[in-house]
Amino acid sequence: MQPVKIGNRLVGPDSPTFIIAEIGINHNGDVEIAKKLISAAVGAGCDAVKFQKRTVEVVYSPEELAKPRENPFGPTNGDLKRGLEFGQGEFAEIDRFCRSLGILWFASCWDEGSVDFLARFDPPCYKIASASLTDDALLRHHRRLNKPIILSTGMSTLEQVDHAVGVLGKEDLILMHTTSTYPSKIEELNLRVIPALKARYGIPVGYSGHEVGIYTTLVAMVLGACAVERHITLDRAMWGSDQAASVEPHGIARLVKDIRAAELALGDGLKKVYDSEKPIIQKLRRVGA
Repeated sequence: MQPVKIGNRLVGPDSPTFIIAEIGINHNGDVEIAKKLISAAVGAGCDAVKFQKRTVEVVYSPEELAKPRENPFGPTNGDLKRGLEFGQGEFAEIDRFCRSLGILWFASCWDEGSVDFLARFDPPCYKIASASLTDDALLRHHRRLNKPIILSTGMSTLEQVDHAVGVLGKEDLILMHTTSTYPSKIEELNLRVIPALKARYGIPVGYSGHEVGIYTTLVAMVLGACAVERHITLDRAMWGSDQAASVEPHGIARLVKDIRAAELALGDGLKKVYDSEKPIIQKLRRVGA
């Protein structure tokens, strides 16, 4: 299995777990909140942060945008969607800030115009959301930019994943097992799909989690996830649709620490006697006749 290079990191079975802090829309339209979340990810030791980018009028129908929905930006769903969307100025500031802190950043792009928009910042890779897995035109548009792609596979059948992999090709592709509910039920995480996807496609497979708590993400890593992604928030009680399925700064720091410890504990799989054990052999080993 060939690793995928994202920035200066190799993502694959023989490399450290690539840990992504998903900021998504948890910035609530405020670039200063976004910067605090980036700083939290850096402090925790994450490898990258991820945002989302949409052309609102392309992704949502006029009827959907006109629906009543009370929110901090106005009385309609359209007010909310436009209020949460960062533009050139905000992403330029995010780009500068991430570069100054030495952390990678990229985004899920929900339409072709957003893919082209993000290309201005030369991201190390693109993320394709589960909702876009069946959008062949969008998949092909991503591929034209010759960047690594991380594809989430939530709310998708195996046949649909087969088709998406066929459209994208396996080169520089990472699949992310996920369950697309926020928050996800523990009994619906189905983490054994991770090794099954690795065996089926022969490419790196990661895990994008939306559950409450962090131990299941650690289990995903132990089962072979070469990348893990969790939504982060400053406070799970903040306003916003994704906050409850997110991890606060102390939680993401604990997750990174536990993953790095688990990587050490897993070792290389070769049975051996450690030097630290040899005095114990002399003291306790019994050899029969």
